[in-house]
Amino acid sequence: MRTSVALAVRPGLTVSAVTCRDDHTGWSGAETHDDYRLVLVSRGRFRRMADGLAETVDPTIAYLGVPGEEERFSHPAGGDVCTSVRITPELWRTLAGDGGRPARPAVYTDARLDLVHRRFLAATGYGPARPGSGDHDYALAEELLCLVAAALDQVLPGRTPADDRPSRNDRALVVRAREAIADDHPAAGGLFPLAELLGVSPYRLSRAFSRELGVSLTRYRNRVRVGRVLDRLEAGETRLGPLAADLGFADQAHLTRTVRDFLGHTPAVLRRLLTGG
Repeated sequence: MRTSVALAVRPGLTVSAVTCRDDHTGWSGAETHDDYRLVLVSRGRFRRMADGLAETVDPTIAYLGVPGEEERFSHPAGGDVCTSVRITPELWRTLAGDGGRPARPAVYTDARLDLVHRRFLAATGYGPARPGSGDHDYALAEELLCLVAAALDQVLPGRTPADDRPSRNDRALVVRAREAIADDHPAAGGLFPLAELLGVSPYRLSRAFSRELGVSLTRYRNRVRVGRVLDRLEAGETRLGPLAADLGFADQAHLTRTVRDFLGHTPAVLRRLLTGG
């Protein structure tokens, strides 16, 4: 039996936690898909056959599936728990480039990739490490980019958008992104739409911020939002729920966590500090 829990659903990609409780030693019926799939195992193992070749997939070996290939599965060792990242061909091209077909399906999950996977699950709130960030369109998106980039480094020949180098245009790109965030442009609500607005890959936009400002794009955007929280608290705002909604936080708890992370105080304490109450 296979069950799936959606961790994030966004235009171009779906991320799910998949649990299989099968124990059959034979191969399943053939499956085909029209998207790319990066599948990493958290616990257990299973076997996958594609293009006539069989591979054991476990916490040390992930796999990349491509559109149109025929695959079968068996579970001779019992169940498993996986993370499945499904990416449309359109989004895949922005991540891997026009010639971005994997040279092989197997991806060695070294300690670095294992850590990125765990950070990604933590960002969704599914992992055991900590509660989710609540900021799926930025924090989760940047963790996802790190996860996919680590896999692409192994299996894609040649340079991809993930291999972008510092550019003289990075500073201008960061300025344009900052302006979109400051203006509350609709595309600034998420990393992927913001990158599309600016005409660059999500990789380049994310890395340009770290290079130019020394902080991630997620961190920068939250700095802007925390400043707006302080403006509203200083003006006497007392209702945190509507304030969180106005400023694009997932909920009141997400606003409170973000403010405490930046300033070490809850909004209630900050209101007293700012108003003398």
